[in-house]
Amino acid sequence: MRREDFPILDLMVHGKQLVYLDNAASSQMPQQVIDRLVHYQNFEHANIHRGVHYLSDMATTAYEGAREKVRKFLNAKESREIVFTKGTTEAINLVMHGYGRKFLKEGDEIILSGLEHHANIVPWQMLAQEKGIRIRVIPMNDDGELLQEEFAKLFNANTKLLALTHVSNALGTVNPVKEMIAHAHRMNVPVLIDGAQAAPHHRVDVQDLDCDFYAFSGHKMCGPTGIGILYGKAEFLEKMQPYQGGGDMILSVSFEKTEYNVIPYKFEAGTPPIAAAIGLGAAIDYLSEIGLDVIEAKEKELLDYATEKVKKLPYVRIIGTAKKKAAVLSFEIEGVHPHDVGTILDTEGVAIRTGHHCAQPVMQRFCVPATARASFAFYNTLEEVDKLVAAIEKVQEVFG
Repeated sequence: MRREDFPILDLMVHGKQLVYLDNAASSQMPQQVIDRLVHYQNFEHANIHRGVHYLSDMATTAYEGAREKVRKFLNAKESREIVFTKGTTEAINLVMHGYGRKFLKEGDEIILSGLEHHANIVPWQMLAQEKGIRIRVIPMNDDGELLQEEFAKLFNANTKLLALTHVSNALGTVNPVKEMIAHAHRMNVPVLIDGAQAAPHHRVDVQDLDCDFYAFSGHKMCGPTGIGILYGKAEFLEKMQPYQGGGDMILSVSFEKTEYNVIPYKFEAGTPPIAAAIGLGAAIDYLSEIGLDVIEAKEKELLDYATEKVKKLPYVRIIGTAKKKAAVLSFEIEGVHPHDVGTILDTEGVAIRTGHHCAQPVMQRFCVPATARASFAFYNTLEEVDKLVAAIEKVQEVFG
């Protein structure tokens, strides 16, 4: 599907055509997005917001146009609820500093899940150390699904935030976030959702989910690196303190007092990643033209096919077998370290990710140091899955 739009997929690696199955780490960029970035650099580049000349006006229009594209993509109520960040990690840190440091205090509790990426663990640990806050963790079963009854038991009068991944980057588990958000709200607890692995693959409607914050990255959804999004309900963003100080996030400055800008600009200090934001807008155009429902169906086909093929290999253990999964297949080969798996697959032209995937608590839960992870995108093919399986068989031949 649309493979012709991705020049890099024609690359030869070790004499074999590239099979790129590392999309959960970073997806590839279509020519349409590359062209939009080049057009901006060639014909629109200038700093934004404060200039009155033609190029500044052009750049500002394109930048703010990208914000509106993100709003529509997420079905947010207002463009001012969309904050540009460097990525999901910075978006979560922004909430930790802007909301957590201002409103949470000693004795409060934060609920996380056992599936979280380090980016949704470490910032809250930093806050917990600073404030004397307790972190409580939702456990999971052997399939990698969160235990909902245990989740409900974690709430009490001290619970002040739920921070939860929409889709596990390590296992592909799709969490029932809408239901979990609703439960948290019944307990008057606000919710942040890490959507880095969901936004590129599933239709996300933040009004339907009713989450208070939602974060994702551009480079996992056919866009550039260095750009991400924090969606926040206006009522929350309004009362949060700025994450960084500097230019453009102010209305007035004197040595006696600074008056902060309105949202979202209060959280966008300095010159932002203008080109990357415009590139993200182009990526959203591209994905929207294909259709998120079409993308999800294609990737499910790839995952189902790959799962059935790999399950037939007796020396392979699939880790993460949730009933509802995104297109992530994590596995280990008996007696072979995942890094060796990745190295041999690379010689066959197959690019996967090996390691703990910045989710070490997940690895500890399944008693493995690391896994090999193949992650699929809509531009992958069933033939590429066959090449993955053949490469896994080559690993078995080498290590026996």
